[in-house]
Amino acid sequence: MIDRYTYPEMKRVWSEENKLAKWLQVEILACEGWAAQGAIPPDDLAAIRRASVDPERMAEIYRESHHDVLSFVRTVAESVGPAGRFIHLGLTSSDVLDTALAVVLLEAADILAGDLERLEAVLARQAVAHKRTLMVGRSHGIQAEPTSFGHKLAVWVAEVRRHRRRLAAARETVAVGKLAGAVGTHANVPPAVEEYVCERLGLRPVEAGTQIIQRDRHAEYVLTLALIASSLEKMATEIRGLQRSEVAEVAEPFSPGQQGSSAMPHKRNPELAERVCGLARVVRAAALPALEDVVLWHERDISHSSTERIILPDACLALDYMLRTFTHIMDQLDVYPERMRRNLERSGGLVASGRVLLALVERGLGRQEAYEIVQGHAKQAWNDEADFQALLRADPRVRELLSDAELDALFDHEYHLREIDTAFARLGLE
Repeated sequence: MIDRYTYPEMKRVWSEENKLAKWLQVEILACEGWAAQGAIPPDDLAAIRRASVDPERMAEIYRESHHDVLSFVRTVAESVGPAGRFIHLGLTSSDVLDTALAVVLLEAADILAGDLERLEAVLARQAVAHKRTLMVGRSHGIQAEPTSFGHKLAVWVAEVRRHRRRLAAARETVAVGKLAGAVGTHANVPPAVEEYVCERLGLRPVEAGTQIIQRDRHAEYVLTLALIASSLEKMATEIRGLQRSEVAEVAEPFSPGQQGSSAMPHKRNPELAERVCGLARVVRAAALPALEDVVLWHERDISHSSTERIILPDACLALDYMLRTFTHIMDQLDVYPERMRRNLERSGGLVASGRVLLALVERGLGRQEAYEIVQGHAKQAWNDEADFQALLRADPRVRELLSDAELDALFDHEYHLREIDTAFARLGLE
């Protein structure tokens, strides 16, 4: 990821320094576990606890070995001296890699969980503030019936809450470690060592594993990130649509001195929302290789390793940026209620067609006949830019069933907010 699109916390989680620190932590804890079994003398364990890793020395060894974990183990062993013979005792590379990766994934999930919590809070605040801010609802991009901007945001609050639950579940799924040797049988490393390490890392031992932790766990994690990214893209697309010049009902933040176009000084583009939409493609693109990584030969192959080195950090880094960016958009969003009202009135009352249809049916008219009457006047109003209510009022078939006062009431947009509190109550929004 490009540095400008990352935040320090998530960048640290996926740094080389943090990765090596986690590898070293696993190796030292494994030696502690072995020591508890009487396999490592106390003096040697004391030396092992002072172990360190020199990235330059590791790189030097790697140029010869072409194996990152072997290079790491040799570097750490050198830092320990004679006690270094106990480093990596009974382990295979994936014991270290997968257990350390689990801890990294938990750290990343915790950052993303905080991002989601902050986004929910901002959306909830804006939803309550605009609970009764009338605007036209749209389906297929066409004006439908009135809604409120707050109701639109309440829908997003519910969606973010679902993602918080999904992320918590995915975090639980990957919160496992494995130190069971070359094919997962514990032949060369006792289960007690695995249990010791996992307990101190906040992990559970896998119930049963091969040389690796099975990749359906990681796929669930990445798919959760992809789902969150898709929802963010949906929300950002809505902001983009509402910011279009012809709509102009909201606008993302635009700081003093900011410029939207090198050629057109009037431009105020939704470039932050567009950035969110673009990065959603990056996160979703990680889903397919994550699924394909589930399929490995026998007790393992290494085809998953190369892809994970790209998709896991990139997906987490991108989603962290997306969540923080969209939270900023919604926190500082400019909302234009008067423009919403003007757009609502722009159709000349056509948004009341559904209520008129229902009223005519309730007065005894057949639904098809009522539909044809209302649709006919709606077409004329649209084609001729005429007043829809006036056309209905002039129709004797309508006048016979509905008085002027009753017809006026059908065009009262506040009617559509009469149950607006329901969704807010269900969400616990005050």
